[in-house]
Amino acid sequence: MKIYIPLVLLLLIQACKPRSESETTQAITNATEQEETEFPDALTQVLDVHGGLAHWRAMKTLIFEIPAGTADDSKETHTIDLYSRKVKINMGPIAMGFDGKEVWLLDPQNNYKGDPLFYHNLMFYFYAMPFVLADDGIRYGQTEPLVFKGRSYPGLHIGFGDGVGNSSKDEYFIHYDPVTHQMAWLGYTVTYRSGEKSDDVKWIHYNDWIKVNGLLLPKSMTWHNYDGRQIKEAKSTAYFNNVSISGQVELPAFYGMPHNAKIVQKP
Repeated sequence: MKIYIPLVLLLLIQACKPRSESETTQAITNATEQEETEFPDALTQVLDVHGGLAHWRAMKTLIFEIPAGTADDSKETHTIDLYSRKVKINMGPIAMGFDGKEVWLLDPQNNYKGDPLFYHNLMFYFYAMPFVLADDGIRYGQTEPLVFKGRSYPGLHIGFGDGVGNSSKDEYFIHYDPVTHQMAWLGYTVTYRSGEKSDDVKWIHYNDWIKVNGLLLPKSMTWHNYDGRQIKEAKSTAYFNNVSISGQVELPAFYGMPHNAKIVQKP
């Protein structure tokens, strides 16, 4: 999986290879059957409430903007190819992306202080919940309900097979409304760089949704302070504007590295 967001951290970076047209057609045709046969019933219900895995898999390009919250009204524009997981992020004079092989950074004035390897796809994975939890290489298990303000949210534990993605020791916990089965919380650990399994589970509240092209996608998400599984006050919120998701595909050159950009080397 893959993901991106310097706001807070994380996440899944599982590389999914591009699919041929025949493979894409087969994936869409079999999506409903896969939902029922490969995933826990609870996850299938959550996916259905959010528009259905078959409909998600029919989409090819996701675009969203994240306001920077600065006086100049700057923003980040994220464009993601949902099959190859190629990414391009425009941030004013700065840009970064993943062309299918390398992560690249365009930063003429050397102003970017983050880590493109970590950030380039981080926000995508937070944003594409719960659908990215149906990616290949995922293992599902049980977890205790999460309680917040007296309400109990049942959930699932998400893990990865050895060697899956860049952080296969990451863990995720998806919790949903017991009545509507709409996703409500995501817990996650971060093992990026350290490679060591972590018991520090961070928590995001998903309580603000918008329907886009038949899919229920986040309008905002809020990180909370916490003490273990005890959720405390809100800490920070990420907002998403001008969201679009469609079956249209960008040309490969769109995600290509600009001539004056640099490949980001792994440490």
